Amino acid sequence: MLRSKSVTKTFALCAVGLAAFTGLTLGTASEAEAQEIQLTGPLAGAPAVRKLRLHRDGRFEVTPSISFTLLDEYARTIMPGLRASYHFTDWFGAGIWGGYGFQYTTGLSDQLQEKAIDERNCDGNPNNQECKLTAVNLTRGNLFDDQLAKLQWVVAPEVTFVPFRGKLSLFSVLFVDTDVNFFLGPAIVGLQERAACGKDADGVALPACAGNYALESRVTVAPTFGAGLNFYPTKIFGFGAEFRGLPFAQNTAGFDNFGGPPDGDFPDNAVNSEDREFRFNSMITVNFIFRFPDLEVSE
Repeated sequence: MLRSKSVTKTFALCAVGLAAFTGLTLGTASEAEAQEIQLTGPLAGAPAVRKLRLHRDGRFEVTPSISFTLLDEYARTIMPGLRASYHFTDWFGAGIWGGYGFQYTTGLSDQLQEKAIDERNCDGNPNNQECKLTAVNLTRGNLFDDQLAKLQWVVAPEVTFVPFRGKLSLFSVLFVDTDVNFFLGPAIVGLQERAACGKDADGVALPACAGNYALESRVTVAPTFGAGLNFYPTKIFGFGAEFRGLPFAQNTAGFDNFGGPPDGDFPDNAVNSEDREFRFNSMITVNFIFRFPDLEVSE
């Protein structure tokens, strides 16, 4: 009996001790959760980014550029250009961009010229059956000059949004102001394409396509949009690169692609607007940015 009472008393003391320890722990935890952590030391009150150039609000920019088209089938374009823009706020600006294009042939065009035109010499073999079959689609002269489409010029009013801004660190030694921008707007595009022949899109008869390979100019309107990454090493100069999309319909090769029965999906011995295909034209642009007036620098 004495042993049983001793054991019971021991369990009671343990229970009281456990309850007291638990209450002390809970009280300490709840008190810690309510504490406010104060940042002290040299970083107390410091901004997230120091020495940041305040280069957007009220900023005017002049940006010479050079663009290179991508994924071209027959003719590539190099387009020197210029953008002038004004930033009304820290994140929003508006301006106008334009460029003039210079073209050169791709490997596919060179192969067509060599194998399908020069080696066959259709001018010297007018009765050759192969030459007769391709007379609608292939010139007997220079493919690049006679029938390949060319992107001549572009003028595009744009609005620009700058959602991301900060500094880029290189090995924690070199720091440069950086931003990411997005832009969009309507583009007025000047093109050269093979002139209509055989018949026009309304079915009106025109001179036969065989032997007619002249180019003519036209203007179209297309959306343009893209994104850029810019770096600002000095107060007045920066540089960057951007990707631009410029989708529109075009007959890049000057071929008779469509227009025939039953649903206009087959050749019809005519070249006109029915032969254009929608293309997501794209280009990479390198920018050289000059900003006015001189910029302030944050603390």
